[in-house]
Amino acid sequence: MSVELVTDPERAASVAEVAGATFPLACPPHAATEDIAQFIATNLGERNFRGYIADPDADVLVVRDRASGPVIGYALVLHGDPSNPVVADLVPERPASEVSKMYVLPDHHSRPGLSPSRALMDAALDRARDRGSVVVWLGVNQLNERAQKFYAKTGFTRAGVRTFDLGGSVEHDYVFTQKL
Repeated sequence: MSVELVTDPERAASVAEVAGATFPLACPPHAATEDIAQFIATNLGERNFRGYIADPDADVLVVRDRASGPVIGYALVLHGDPSNPVVADLVPERPASEVSKMYVLPDHHSRPGLSPSRALMDAALDRARDRGSVVVWLGVNQLNERAQKFYAKTGFTRAGVRTFDLGGSVEHDYVFTQKL
């Protein structure tokens, strides 16, 4: 298993492809297909990932089965104070980092040894520590129990609730935190 920091914007397309395939899997069952597609087009396209890769306050991490293999998952880690005032109240420690996105293709979730998800999370936490963050936070839909169990298993605890707009539908996400 290989986790790497993406520094070349030319590799944005492979990350965007995985983002487009995985984001719908984490959406609540009542989310409209067209709202999910619009979110992907607006937030998870190649252009977006080129911007994240170039942003000094963002880290795009990818995981592969082997160093030369295809991308099977990614994480987006944003370094800086939470911009949402509700999250800022729930995460008062500074400096902070957010695991904004973390997804692995479904046929790569279960495997013996270190899972791709765990490898990505370990790398994301390392990047936050390297940036001097004292806390990491993330949002997860309240209906995504599988992700919540994973985050709890990796040391996160639930700190509260924030809202998330998915195509005009207001979703209520749990905010999870982990002190570093």
